[in-house]
Amino acid sequence: MILTRPKSSARRDKRTKNPAGGAAAPINFGPLADWTGFNLRMAQASSFQAFSRLSQEVGENPGRFATLLLISENPGISQTMLSRANGRDKSTLTPVLEDLVRRGLVKRRRTHNDRRTYRLKLTPAGEKTLAKLTGCARRHERNLDRLIGARERKKFIAILKRITAELG
Repeated sequence: MILTRPKSSARRDKRTKNPAGGAAAPINFGPLADWTGFNLRMAQASSFQAFSRLSQEVGENPGRFATLLLISENPGISQTMLSRANGRDKSTLTPVLEDLVRRGLVKRRRTHNDRRTYRLKLTPAGEKTLAKLTGCARRHERNLDRLIGARERKKFIAILKRITAELG
């Protein structure tokens, strides 16, 4: 989304250009155009869509990448800990895990101490899928680095982490 301001007007009219280049009326975003939260959400949506296009070549949903990576980096992680690390509630994560288990990418086993708790581990098929998705993620990160700039990346990540820590 490109926000523009008419150069000849003193009023703060925030509009988008028509992506098709046609004559459709632009949308007035008013104060949203300069609000951090709105722009953060729009950037996240654009980033997710770009990663989705890359992950299509693997035939996998991009939302599965973080789940697979967190399980890989933390073998035996519980579903509760995974949901916290992934920023998802358990009710949202459970169908994702059921799908990954059904497709043979994740193995789920109950713990001996608490039969309600599962421990998660990638299967060999899950490791192969994660390796392919990691390639897509690395290409996506290079694209984001190109946009953000190498010198700004560390500062940008620190700001995002601060937002997450203080508002999360």
